[in-house]
Amino acid sequence: MVLKPEPIFECAEALGLAPRQKRLAADAVESLILLSPQGELFSQKMAERLSRLERIALICGRYEGVDERVSEHLADREVSVGDYVLSGGELAAAIVLDAVTRLLPGALGNENSARQESFTEASFARERKAGENQDRIEPDATCSSGGLLDYPHYTRPAEFRGMSVPAELVSGNHDQTRQWRRRKTLEKTLRNRPELLQRVALSQDDKDFIARMRATKN
Repeated sequence: MVLKPEPIFECAEALGLAPRQKRLAADAVESLILLSPQGELFSQKMAERLSRLERIALICGRYEGVDERVSEHLADREVSVGDYVLSGGELAAAIVLDAVTRLLPGALGNENSARQESFTEASFARERKAGENQDRIEPDATCSSGGLLDYPHYTRPAEFRGMSVPAELVSGNHDQTRQWRRRKTLEKTLRNRPELLQRVALSQDDKDFIARMRATKN
């Protein structure tokens, strides 16, 4: 079963969205997305781009999908949430909605909360040197995953059923904590998603640590 184009076109037109060509422009502020297994793979980077738009509408297919004319002449992009098939696009829409909404200002309460998560490519700290009139933006290595998986998180109590919070996190030494987080980020990424290591810039210390990890594994 394939959904007919007429009701989808009429529904989208009733929303008063900008014409498709305008939505395809570099300065577009709206997007009409068709959720489809054949679409571009949804990612954190895409979520960040979509969060900067003023308006997003999602088309959810069902069964075998929708008439191809919806993709070719109505939607400005096709998006897939993964290499698997769902019965409909509703769950995919919920994923996109949640991933984008939590990036909007004020959604999480603290704007820094979304900076220290898996797949977040950069986190920045704003600094102003004495005598300078302009703010300088610098990477904050403590908070950023750098496009890799997030480091482990712990809470109280420090000791629970014989399981302890790592000593580096309760030492009060910020450099030690930062180094521990970076090592754990690399460890977890190497173990669960090693392909991500090819996509980011790694320091020589990172590369040396990964080499030692691989040697130990072998």
